[in-house]
Amino acid sequence: MSLRDKLDVYLRLARMDRPIGTLLLLWPCLMALLLAAGGMPDLKVLAIFIFGVVVMRACGCIINDYADRDLDAHVDRTKSRPLASGEVTGREALILFAVLGLFAFGLVLMLNPLVVKLSVVGIILTIIYPFTKRFTNMPQMFLGVVWSWSIPMAYAAQTGEVPAEAWWLFAANWCWTVAYDTMYAMVDREDDLKVGIKSTAILFGKYDRQIIGLFQLAALACFVTAGWAADRGLVYGLGIITFVGFSMYQQKLIHERERAPCFKAFLNNNWAGFSLFIALGVDYLI
Repeated sequence: MSLRDKLDVYLRLARMDRPIGTLLLLWPCLMALLLAAGGMPDLKVLAIFIFGVVVMRACGCIINDYADRDLDAHVDRTKSRPLASGEVTGREALILFAVLGLFAFGLVLMLNPLVVKLSVVGIILTIIYPFTKRFTNMPQMFLGVVWSWSIPMAYAAQTGEVPAEAWWLFAANWCWTVAYDTMYAMVDREDDLKVGIKSTAILFGKYDRQIIGLFQLAALACFVTAGWAADRGLVYGLGIITFVGFSMYQQKLIHERERAPCFKAFLNNNWAGFSLFIALGVDYLI
């Protein structure tokens, strides 16, 4: 295999060819920075967090694929992943994970000690998450914590503390993550049942759509409360309304529980998050 081919495999292992996960991580992180700064965050902090989100999402994908390397080969959607197909060895994957993890840790060392401490918790959570699918029916709820951990880190980086306002945004993103990752799990539900992977899509069963709706409502309430705590105005409120519209559209897509529409509903959450972030940014501008 040529160097160029190997690099392509490593990029696919880190899921650089599929940026949806990076984007879903990025919008709440940027919202946290805006709220913490009361507008425009420190440019150094902003740059560090953007790079950090990209690198840590790659780390999460690598360790997830390492944990699932034997199971992914039996699932249609994942059998072509580099580890499952044998294009990359487990040792190579762990080395790449370590290199990227050290790079991410180097980034946070440029910030204050509280951020460094929180980052250690973050990397531990990232390593643990893939294995939760073996012993709990609620791995999406654990993922919600992992996926939201950049929020207290952003507040700590910008203000040196993590106020109560930050935890409202954390709660909003946790609920939202559980909702959209359950949509994602609905795509693989039949395959996961065969290979023994646990998920909230399996746990919720025939009530999956209703429970996803409850998590969407809870996320909405917490996003509203976070905005209220930060004294946000009309434009942010319009962003909330847009978020509701996207949520309703996603409910329509998952109604029949078919794979392709469920995956489309999952992807649509990128636009929900992007719209809410833009609304918050414009709200501060005016």
